[in-house]
Amino acid sequence: MNTGKGNSTEIFENMPVARAVRTMAVPTVISQLIVLIYNMADTFFIGRTDNPCMVAGASLILPVFNITLSLAGLAGIGGGALVSRLLGENRPEEAGKVYSFSVYLGVLAASLFSLGTLLFMRPLMTLLGAGPDTYLFASRYAFFVIVCGGVPTVLSNTFATLLRSVGESKKAGFGITMGGLINIGLDPLFMFVLFPKGMEIMGAGAATCLSNCIACGYFILVLHRMNAAGGSVLRLRAPLCLPEKRSLLSIFAVGVPSSVTTLLFDLDYVVIDRLMSGYNDVALAAIGIVLKAERLPLNVGVGICQGMMPIIAYNYSAKNYRRLNETKRYSLKLGLACAAVSIVLYQLFAGQIMRFFIGDAQTVALGTGFLRARVLATPLMFLSFFHVYLFNGFGKGGYALFLGMMRWLVFNIPMLFFLNWLVGMYGIVWSQVTADVLTVALSLFVYGRYAKRTFQVNL
Repeated sequence: MNTGKGNSTEIFENMPVARAVRTMAVPTVISQLIVLIYNMADTFFIGRTDNPCMVAGASLILPVFNITLSLAGLAGIGGGALVSRLLGENRPEEAGKVYSFSVYLGVLAASLFSLGTLLFMRPLMTLLGAGPDTYLFASRYAFFVIVCGGVPTVLSNTFATLLRSVGESKKAGFGITMGGLINIGLDPLFMFVLFPKGMEIMGAGAATCLSNCIACGYFILVLHRMNAAGGSVLRLRAPLCLPEKRSLLSIFAVGVPSSVTTLLFDLDYVVIDRLMSGYNDVALAAIGIVLKAERLPLNVGVGICQGMMPIIAYNYSAKNYRRLNETKRYSLKLGLACAAVSIVLYQLFAGQIMRFFIGDAQTVALGTGFLRARVLATPLMFLSFFHVYLFNGFGKGGYALFLGMMRWLVFNIPMLFFLNWLVGMYGIVWSQVTADVLTVALSLFVYGRYAKRTFQVNL
């Protein structure tokens, strides 16, 4: 029987580390950037209306949309990290059961979240800071992107993560990239042709929903063809064909911390929006654009981490600590180099970036200062996510959860309130750099102690 390890063995065991990381990371980074670009495309095209309230309404939904991605993390990262470790232990049958359970888990979680959003739309929008001028825009956008598009969004990202777990990063990256490009192409058609004036935000939401449905269909087709060719561990079993109890516990041990960490990241964005809405709609629109623009270098870093994690997980289970260490160091250097380049570019072109999204002079002026300050946190944010992904790869979700909760609940969110009280809206902007200095120091300390105890070396 084909164990399904062929492609993963070459990438995870034999290929030179630098090439293996690039093979896994480059398609992932590209797909991460395309996902960001299509999210930013909505903001760009909505910004063509020169309506700050419409821009603010779309920006308010970003944290809610990211919650759907956290559900994909629950199923995809929890299951994907385990699939890689099981292949490292040469247990393909159990890996296949983990894959099936992860898919069903993603469908169930997304369905419940979409239904909850529909039933509690008004209190949710109010909680996010939607005022009388922004509620209608925010709720229309949420209906298409979350209520209608939640399940295909979660499934697409879950499938992509599971494909990467067996070394199929190119297929995963292509599917996410294709969905993003289709979204970018559909945005102007839906917004300015199919939907009437004043309802452009509904057109943007409908385009996003349809593109995620198409991407989900692509992944289903790819997985069907892999199974038809024979030997793939990614074959859907019956819902009651459950993995072992310890595998189930392992899925949730990594998936829940991953999901909670993403939720806390989004909670940070909710707090930022909420605090900034206390000033005016222009400030809210400016920070909404900045929070999307700053995700470009952040998504590059996340893509590197997602590409690295299956290699880390496989070699951790195979006890090939030398290769694990080489993978970690190369990925770290690559991520920090990208962060450094992003700081230089954003400092030089912050104004042009803001004007790309909106022509309102006041919003551009405010957002330019916001962006130049926020981007300074990029290398710190990468280091924070990097250590969380390492622990996810090891299957040590408790460590990842601890670092995530310390970062958001102890450092970042309290710092937002404190600096807002101390210096006003610019305190909100500078809170990320201040808090992440503490986060990185803690992450390095925790990982150093774990590595020394586990590997008997300083990894």
